[in-house]
Amino acid sequence: MSPLIAGNWKMNGLTHSLDELSELARLLTTGEAPRALVVVCPPATLLAAVAAQGASSGIIAGGQDCHANASGAHTGDISAGMLADAGAQYVIVGHSERRNDHAETSDTVRAKAEAAIGSGLKPIICVGETESQRDAGEAESVVAGQLAASIPDAAEQHEVIVAYEPVWAIGTGRTPTLDEISQMHNAIRARLADRFGERGETIRILYGGSLKPQNAREILGVDNVNGGLVGGASLLAKDFYTIISAV
Repeated sequence: MSPLIAGNWKMNGLTHSLDELSELARLLTTGEAPRALVVVCPPATLLAAVAAQGASSGIIAGGQDCHANASGAHTGDISAGMLADAGAQYVIVGHSERRNDHAETSDTVRAKAEAAIGSGLKPIICVGETESQRDAGEAESVVAGQLAASIPDAAEQHEVIVAYEPVWAIGTGRTPTLDEISQMHNAIRARLADRFGERGETIRILYGGSLKPQNAREILGVDNVNGGLVGGASLLAKDFYTIISAV
């Protein structure tokens, strides 16, 4: 499978940030052709612009979240259909910052993933343990529970992506060892294969959590790491391109 590198801009980005997107497009089209799918998930205010501006260089637009309902009285929320209408092809669901800051459960995440699939989007479903859960030896069981409850049965027929992000490594500069990443990604692969059979062998598993230019090549070379979900480093074209080029 071709690797996928997704940039999550989080709550960052104004109109002038599209200059970085232009620079990324220049790098992607004038440098060595990337061997990965490149997805940029900006704030919703920039989604349509990213979709339009990135199309000619192969940059794919994605949303950062969606509501489980198609429409209704949900002030401030955005539906999967709205994301698709703005040009998105992917959407992140279940990011730890949503699970923690907005008390989203895995059932909520599954409903959002189902809504995404129903609108023709590919959900990037995030899972990951906290520092206390890892220290207690519960990391694999926590992630297994999130996988079971967050991934809809529709994944058997539709494309979904799993992103493993150890919560304690997001934005902290701390990174698991390569052995720890390998152990978790292999465990996730085994769970996916047990549930979905051959289909589970083809589901991309991304690594996220302080993925940056300095460590990208090593991490992306780990078995069953099929790409990355990049936070802060995706805001700067040069850094993001370096990670993409590490594939």
